[in-house]
Amino acid sequence: MAADPAGTAEIRGALARLRRTTGLPVAFGGLVEPGRARMRISEVSGAATLALSGLAVTSGNGLGGKAVALARPCAVADYSLSRQISHEYDAAVAEEGLRSVLAVPVVVRRRVRGVLYGALRTARPLGDRTLNAAVDVARDVEQALVVEDEARGLLSAARPRPAPDPGAGPGWEQVREAHAALRALAPRIGDPALRAELLDACGMLTPSPVEQQVTLAPRELDVLACVAAGTTNAAAAERLGLRPETVKGYLRSAMRRLGAHTRGEAVVAARRAGLLP
Repeated sequence: MAADPAGTAEIRGALARLRRTTGLPVAFGGLVEPGRARMRISEVSGAATLALSGLAVTSGNGLGGKAVALARPCAVADYSLSRQISHEYDAAVAEEGLRSVLAVPVVVRRRVRGVLYGALRTARPLGDRTLNAAVDVARDVEQALVVEDEARGLLSAARPRPAPDPGAGPGWEQVREAHAALRALAPRIGDPALRAELLDACGMLTPSPVEQQVTLAPRELDVLACVAAGTTNAAAAERLGLRPETVKGYLRSAMRRLGAHTRGEAVVAARRAGLLP
């Protein structure tokens, strides 16, 4: 089975949240095609027909195309009668029986990456509360895409060159920082394939164990990776989205498992076990 394009998993999850938070019975959306001035509706939730599935929406056309062109939310109380939009997609909208529709762009670094739609089968204005809730869902998607972009950037930077010899000085410190950053990002990734790829990359950055390997819980290893990169407990907590007390708890647990009495001993033991670069 082919992997979903980057961001598709986030759009899919966002539609469920959009329906739940707004009460709108139908939600759909998709991503802007790279290098093209159009987006394709790839995900549909609550629809009664297949009329909207796979529909390509050109920038500037229809409600979604207007949202793409203006990079701001748009809404109409009665799609087919609205004079605020063009009507290239009336047939698909009418087949699904939609009347009142909103479209919210997903904007990352000033570029529209996708559009989320919500709709009613009755003609009535969608109030500010509904629109604001839809915008909040879009902001969540934007944050998820920012994290994924950062993760892919780290992966791209880590792939071309193998980990240097542990005695290679500054180059090894860069590997340790990359390892800590990748482990910190992995729990925040919604796309399972990308999350697995990040963790695989972490494994490639660690040397072969020179001692019998010790098993650490994922969060214990996340904390220890931050410590190995030179961060304080407070900085590790901020990076991992945890409380400082929680970080201390994971660190103490990791030290027990590794038979270490200090942070430094724990890092050394983890490296000997092939858990850290």
